Amino acid sequence: MSREGGRVKNRAPAPIQITAEQLLREAADFQEKSAPKPKQRVEDFEELHEYRGRKRQDFEEVIRRTRSDIQAWTKYANWEASQGEFPRARSVFERAMDVDPTSIKIWLSYTEMELKARNISHARNLYDRAVTLLPRIDQIWYKYVYLEEMLGNVAGSRQVFERWMQWEPDEKAWSAYVKMEVRYGEMDRASKVYERLVNCHPEPKMFVKWAKFEEERARLDRAREIYTMGFEFYGQEEEGIDKSQSLYSAFAKMEVRHKEYDRARVIYKFALDRLPRARSTQLYAAYSNFEKQFGDRAGIETTVLGKRRIQYEEELTHEARNYDVWFDYARLEEDAFKSGDRDDASLARVREVYERAVAQVPPSDEKRHWRRYIFTWLNYALFEELETKDLSRVREIFKACLQLVPHKQFTFAKVWTLFAEFEVRQLDLVAARKIMGTAIGMSPKEKLFKNYIELELRLREFDRCRMLYQKWLEYDPSNASAWIKYTELEGLLSDDERARAIYELAVNQPSMDMPELIWKSWIDYEYGEEEYDRTRDLYERLLRRTSHVKVWVSFAQFEANAGAAIADRLAGGGDDDEEDEEDAEPKPAKEPIEVDQAAVDEAKADGLDRARKVFQRGYDDLKNKSLKEERVVLLEAWKALEVAEGDEASLAKVEAMLPRVVKKMRKIDGEASAMEEYYDMIFADDETANNPASLKFLELAHAWKQKAAEMAAAAEEDGSDDESEEEEEEEDAAAE
Repeated sequence: MSREGGRVKNRAPAPIQITAEQLLREAADFQEKSAPKPKQRVEDFEELHEYRGRKRQDFEEVIRRTRSDIQAWTKYANWEASQGEFPRARSVFERAMDVDPTSIKIWLSYTEMELKARNISHARNLYDRAVTLLPRIDQIWYKYVYLEEMLGNVAGSRQVFERWMQWEPDEKAWSAYVKMEVRYGEMDRASKVYERLVNCHPEPKMFVKWAKFEEERARLDRAREIYTMGFEFYGQEEEGIDKSQSLYSAFAKMEVRHKEYDRARVIYKFALDRLPRARSTQLYAAYSNFEKQFGDRAGIETTVLGKRRIQYEEELTHEARNYDVWFDYARLEEDAFKSGDRDDASLARVREVYERAVAQVPPSDEKRHWRRYIFTWLNYALFEELETKDLSRVREIFKACLQLVPHKQFTFAKVWTLFAEFEVRQLDLVAARKIMGTAIGMSPKEKLFKNYIELELRLREFDRCRMLYQKWLEYDPSNASAWIKYTELEGLLSDDERARAIYELAVNQPSMDMPELIWKSWIDYEYGEEEYDRTRDLYERLLRRTSHVKVWVSFAQFEANAGAAIADRLAGGGDDDEEDEEDAEPKPAKEPIEVDQAAVDEAKADGLDRARKVFQRGYDDLKNKSLKEERVVLLEAWKALEVAEGDEASLAKVEAMLPRVVKKMRKIDGEASAMEEYYDMIFADDETANNPASLKFLELAHAWKQKAAEMAAAAEEDGSDDESEEEEEEEDAAAE
């Protein structure tokens, strides 16, 4: 056959698809079914012997092929037993044990066959052989003991147990021995078995089981001796008590069950006093439950405190620099100190926790690692000052903290400030000033200057405040907030000349982080002093430096507000002093004051005119710089002013200046044929400048439309007049 003849030429899918499931189903349908085996009936002994011989031959053939197959041997022996051929069955089992003498399945099947045939002696012999050969197989021992007990041979069963116990099995075997003795009322024998059990397996739970057994027999003294025996075995050292926690807990619970609460409390405290807190979590939980049920309030609080201490200690063992845990731990000890008798022991515990906390110094010199740590020192100092009144210790704490902080890399202004405030509370101003001066000298920063100035302000030392502001500005002349705070101080002292001089120095600084804040503060200061001419000059100076739209809007709003303020003052609104409503006493009504309304209106109109001129100047300036968005912002502010204060004509003028939004197309940079849509704003005055002819045409069209509307209105008026004259003539004729 050629290669081309075996190739599939048409690779297209067949019109009828057949799944793998259909192929398997068809194969199963076409498979020939094997004929069932005929049933064979044995009519006489000859046929029976023939049948048995044939079956034995089959079994022998199987075990000859698979000699190590235990299941084949078991089937062979069980078939012989079913035929009543027990000698043959025993022979098969013995041959199987020659193949694998340690097979548990063979021994169990062999003994089960003998028991089914009620061959008790054979079964006993087999169990005896099995436990001799396989003494570590507990299943055979259990069946052997069960056989003897079912036969009522308690002595024989006890003898089997004794043989078994010589091999020191696990606790389940000992428990089975104890249960058998209990079933037959041999309590003393059971107690002796327990004693041998704890000697074989000296574990806490074994002592507890033995003690509970004696407790059920109402032998409390014997139970206490057993617990004491366990304590002596494990010893009273830390490791021994740690291993026998369950023993102490069970002993205490037994005393509680018999209402011996004092004994139980002594047992708990004995164990807890000798165990570290991190290892006695479960024992503390049991003790806390005991105190909640049977203790007084003081005992309950002590227990809860102990439990919380264990939790915190366990958390700190995992992460010693978890300062949040230290805060909670210290707060717990502080609460215990405050709510208790304030004795030396509780105070020592609080100080111990704080000393351990401050000893956990951050490993790096990055400030973010020190932020939480520094509060441990502050809390420590506050506790000593507020609770113990130990002022010398507070000073030592602050000094130790400041010595520990690496001031060349960073510092903490709050530590210096709290230390200085502490000295102020002790009326030692010299020490407080020395502390703040040292802080500024070692590591000057803005917060230190602010806190020192605030301290001097509270003391009304204004000259010192001026000196501090000068030092601050020498350190950082580009800090706008420092200049502003300095001028606020001078304004508070009503020294306007010094304030203006400071503002002048500030705006002339070559570098300033936020100069707009200086200008805004100066303008607000002059406006608050009602120095409107100075304010205008400041705006003009600012506009020479920058022509930002916000400056123009603020300038215009100032002019409008200044005019309104002048008008209000002329109207008499600014002469009344502000008085407290609660403390004010009723006064006689004042005589009405004559108000020059014309002057008031003129002042307000003058302010609006000035504001409009500023808006127009700003609009023209932004137009020259081709800043469309800024022009829109200015026009919106202008429109808001006209809506609030202006008339319809001025509002219409501003609205006519607002742009219209037009959708346009433009080329994309870098692509010759690609276009994109964008929105552009077109102003009316820009159209006038770019296309005056079209604008002239639109003006003529608008005038024609307006004239046509006027003519139509006049015609309607003439028609109404003629109709009214005709009606009057008809009425006169009717009257005649």
